[in-house]
Amino acid sequence: MDRFAAMEAFVRVVESGNFTKAADALGRPKTAVTRLIQQLEATLRVKLLHRTTRRVTVTPEGMTYYQQALRLLGEVRELEATLAQTRRGPRGRLRVESSGTISRLLIVPALPSFYARYPQLHIELGVSDRPVDLLADNVDCAIRGGGVKDDSLVARHLGDLCYLACASLRYLERHGAPLHPQELAGASHAVVSYFSSLSGKELPFVFIRDGQRLEVQGRSQLTLNETNAYLAAGLAGLGVMIAPHFVLEPYLAAGELVPVLEGWQPEPRPLFLVYPPSRQLGAGLRVFIDWTTELFASRPSLWRRVQSDGRTRQPTHAGAPSLPPPSNPVDHS
Repeated sequence: MDRFAAMEAFVRVVESGNFTKAADALGRPKTAVTRLIQQLEATLRVKLLHRTTRRVTVTPEGMTYYQQALRLLGEVRELEATLAQTRRGPRGRLRVESSGTISRLLIVPALPSFYARYPQLHIELGVSDRPVDLLADNVDCAIRGGGVKDDSLVARHLGDLCYLACASLRYLERHGAPLHPQELAGASHAVVSYFSSLSGKELPFVFIRDGQRLEVQGRSQLTLNETNAYLAAGLAGLGVMIAPHFVLEPYLAAGELVPVLEGWQPEPRPLFLVYPPSRQLGAGLRVFIDWTTELFASRPSLWRRVQSDGRTRQPTHAGAPSLPPPSNPVDHS
């Protein structure tokens, strides 16, 4: 039995929750993965997994073995990656997940500079506003907005995204500009709403002014859960919207969208790059994380926000304390 292959197969089964996904991730037949696990259990003389036709669960002994195997495999991968990088630079494939807006406006336009540095790396970029299971879907890292609720993930704080409330000229001609956030819940105004892909709940608008936090559930006729469609609805005059400033910049400059409620600052949203600890920091993942951190730090308009007294607040970046998870709509990250 190849002890290293059996250990890796076991870790994949635990992380993915079934033999089929583990076999796909390893590029092996399911029967081969099953045989490796059986041989491993026979060698160790202990039951590592409980298997039924519906699910696979880990025994207490299996969990102990998983934690130690995870550490050993990570150390081996990191050693191999370090040696490989020394010889020829990072290479291979990276599976990355990000929202449509972050991908379209930030990541993809900057990729030529990444490939100029690391021509032997191939990125598989999953683009969606829906969160994915990094372990089960074999994702190396993801860029996510809001609080990191999964304690099993390693998270690097990239900064706190600046948001802005605005409306189209078409909307303002019909309804006028709201003067207070509470007007958004009344009959004279409307908002474009965003609902959570996880809970299905419509997210409120959250504003901050002079230390006061105000949460408003606006009146809406349209609720979406995809960034580009949300932006299109705002441009079409379907209501007041809240979105990251960097998304709105070209439309504000062209006069298609106009800021509203400027005395009230929409609550900022922390942005993180997360990855499973089992991935460790191999050469490819390490350089992608460093490159992404540099990329986001080079865009100050992502983070700066105007306070109610008119001053500009400086951005907060990796290592700074993050804000509590906000409730503002549009999960652009």
